[in-house]
Amino acid sequence: MSDLVILNRLLLVAVLAGFVGYERERHGRAAGLRTHILVGLGSCLVMLTALHLMQALWDQVEIDPTRMAAQVVSGIGFLGAGTILRFRASVRGLTTAASLWAVAGIGLAVGAGFMVGAVATTGIVFVVLLGLGRLERRIRRDWYRVLIVESHASSDELAQIRQVLADYDVEIRDFEIKRTPQPDYSVVEFQLRMISEQDEGSIVAALLRIEGIRQAHWA
Repeated sequence: MSDLVILNRLLLVAVLAGFVGYERERHGRAAGLRTHILVGLGSCLVMLTALHLMQALWDQVEIDPTRMAAQVVSGIGFLGAGTILRFRASVRGLTTAASLWAVAGIGLAVGAGFMVGAVATTGIVFVVLLGLGRLERRIRRDWYRVLIVESHASSDELAQIRQVLADYDVEIRDFEIKRTPQPDYSVVEFQLRMISEQDEGSIVAALLRIEGIRQAHWA
C-alpha cells in the first residue's frame, strides 16, 4: 500500500467515526466525538499494520491479518464496559457501548479496504442512533428515571410528593434520603417508573410548588 492510500483510509475512518461520535456527543455521553474517532483510528491502524506485516513478510513467514483484528473486537469490550453504568433498576450506556463496538468494526473495515461496507455501516448506525429514538419512545411502555428532591423530608412533604407523582401516573419504586451539610434539609432520591413519557418539566414545576421543597431535578 502506498502512503497516500494509508493516509486516505485513516482520514476516512476519522470522518466516519466522527459522524457516530457526533450523535453521542449531542446527548452528553462520556464517550463522545473524540472517543469514537480515536477508537476508529486505532482499529484502522491495527488492520493496516496487520496488512503491512503480511505484505512485508509474505515470503518469510505466514501471517494471518485477521488475528490482530480479532483482538480489537474482543478488546473493545473493556472500553465499552466503562461506558455502562448501573443505578439500582436502571442501566445506562448500553447504546454508547454498542456504538463504540460498531465504530471499531468500521475502523477495521476501512483499514482492510472494505470501503463500501464501512460507509454503508456508518450511515445505518447514524440513522439508528439519530432517527430511531422517537420510535423507541413510542414503543416503550415503561420509563425508569431518577428524581432528586431537596427538602425538609418531613412526612407531610413526602406525602404531597407521592400525591403529585400519582397524579402524573408515576410509580415510586424506591427512594433514599440523604443528609446534607444543612441540618434542616435532606436530599431525597426517587427511583421512578413512568408508564408513559410524561412532561418532566411539568412534574418538576408541580413539585416546586410544594412548600418546603427547595430544589427538584432529574438525574
